Amino acid sequence: MNLNLFISTFALIFVAELPDKTAFATLFLATCHSPLAVFCGASLAFVIQSAVGVTFGSILGALPSNVVHIVSGLLFLVFAVMMWRRKQDNSEQLECQDASQAKRNFSKSFSTAFMTVFIAEWGDLTQLATATLQAKYHSTLTIFVASTLALWAVTAIGVIIGSKLKNHLNPNLLQKTAASAFGIVGLGMLANP
Repeated sequence: MNLNLFISTFALIFVAELPDKTAFATLFLATCHSPLAVFCGASLAFVIQSAVGVTFGSILGALPSNVVHIVSGLLFLVFAVMMWRRKQDNSEQLECQDASQAKRNFSKSFSTAFMTVFIAEWGDLTQLATATLQAKYHSTLTIFVASTLALWAVTAIGVIIGSKLKNHLNPNLLQKTAASAFGIVGLGMLANP
């Protein structure tokens, strides 16, 4: 494994992902879902997206970005409406004694995080950067591992911040703020396809 390529790839992907919509999505998801479930769901999505990036290299750049932005924007709007209308569940704040209910909550949070990140990352700057780096350096393992770890690091930061915020702020306010943020991102994506 080329250490210099690993470090430069990690740094590039990390910095590119910090201000990205999916970093904010994981932060907001962690304010109203299990932080572990959000991290696991988002991490799995990033593994798949990194694998797609290194597998297809520069081919992904040929996908029509406006279609990707429109579909992603619509999904963010759907998530915004769902989050806005969601009833506050006090059982999420309390320790759940029913193991099957806890498993369902984890599964729901996991799948929400996975789908949000998986869909939003198609054609994203970091995925295209991964594809470009692979096309240039032909170092599949190094590019894949560095890109994935960088994305996981940003996800961990977002989840930690989000889970800390939910302990200090009104859950209804967080829910409405997160829904609004998802709506703004969705509208922004639709406005600039």
